[in-house]
Amino acid sequence: MQFHDCFVNGCDASLLLDGDSSEKTAGANLNVRGFDLIDDAKTAVEQACPGIVSCSDIVIMATRDAVALSGGSGARYEVETGRRDGFISQAADVDLPGPAISVSGAIQRFVNKGLTGTDMVVLLGGHTVGTAHCNFFRDRLWNFDNTGSADPSMDPALVETLKSVCPEFTNDESVVVDLDQNPSSSNFVDNSFYEQIGTSRGILEIDQKLALDPSTSNDVSILANDGDRFLNLFGTSMVKMGAIGVLTGTAGEIRFRCGSVNNN
Repeated sequence: MQFHDCFVNGCDASLLLDGDSSEKTAGANLNVRGFDLIDDAKTAVEQACPGIVSCSDIVIMATRDAVALSGGSGARYEVETGRRDGFISQAADVDLPGPAISVSGAIQRFVNKGLTGTDMVVLLGGHTVGTAHCNFFRDRLWNFDNTGSADPSMDPALVETLKSVCPEFTNDESVVVDLDQNPSSSNFVDNSFYEQIGTSRGILEIDQKLALDPSTSNDVSILANDGDRFLNLFGTSMVKMGAIGVLTGTAGEIRFRCGSVNNN
């Protein structure tokens, strides 16, 4: 959720705003979960100290806590607070890196936000606990680059497994697939994601490209072999991402409800 919010007009909780054409309705955000948890946290915070803690700060802190709970003591990191909430949320503004983006294109998107190529590799490691709908990778199974065949960079055994879950012409939005294909690790924040893409078991095309592209393959190899290093870098990169385009001072507002601006 933090990535989906911060990469569109900054970390201003615009992703949380309801509306027929708000950011949460964009195709790239349909797999984002946890809105109800943020709402519950906001309700509790407002009862304890009304008008003090922004929804954008709650997103950052909830993400920090989720990472710590899923990754253990080594995944804990400190975050900055003091953000304020934005007023505008439009699906048309959502232009997140797609699953088939090139590595160079992905790096440029991150650089445009004040991050680095290494930050990009590290933050995509968040896919260690991510999932994806079939439509984000179905072409890799059935018709990669209009060849009528599977993506040759994907483990053939994994292709066959995924074909049984994601048929070629059926689009069941209830079906999701773990981005970390290690069943003992898919609910934990660890470096297993890098081990998986290092053995051709990446689900999204961009994930697999990280292990193949010369500009990122060394980072992937290092992180696959050093779980502690991944956790340390992940916390640092998450803090950097949490500083993108923040509203402070008198800019924005402290929403009473995360789903609507205060005048509504």
